[in-house]
Amino acid sequence: MGPPRLLLLLLLGCLVLLLSPPGAAEFSPSLDSDFTFTLPAGRKECFYQPMRKEASLELEYQVLDGAGLDVDFHLLSPKGETLVFDERKSDGVHTVETEEGDYMFCFDNTFSTISEKVIFFELILDNMGEEGQDQEDWKKYVTGTDLLDMKLEDILVIFQILFTSFLIHKHIRS
Repeated sequence: MGPPRLLLLLLLGCLVLLLSPPGAAEFSPSLDSDFTFTLPAGRKECFYQPMRKEASLELEYQVLDGAGLDVDFHLLSPKGETLVFDERKSDGVHTVETEEGDYMFCFDNTFSTISEKVIFFELILDNMGEEGQDQEDWKKYVTGTDLLDMKLEDILVIFQILFTSFLIHKHIRS
């Protein structure tokens, strides 16, 4: 197996690691998480966020692309009560004081039969820890984009090492 083939296999392995999400449609408790996705025409997409009692959940969303730049938005409590309903809005910012349980928020594009929408949203979670915890305890809440940044940095270092090795090997063979 020659160096170009080995390099290709290593690159594919790095991409698999990068594209493997740590969680499916749930965001681990963290200080700040954001996500951009495409919502097909005629579809509804829901996400779940576990929360502690007396914490704060702030959710900001914006339709980035798609005809009308609008979407229906629902935020439901763990008991299934509608806390927020935005009808055909292009953006919104909502903050709720939470109780223990899983909050569900949905983006609904069922009113559109042709146009898909590109939607960005950000979650900001406050008061997720108990009083008097050490700063070190926050590390268990740092996931999502921070983890992705670490993976990207690791992959960049691997690419640099592989590229340098490839150049050395090419120079030696010449």
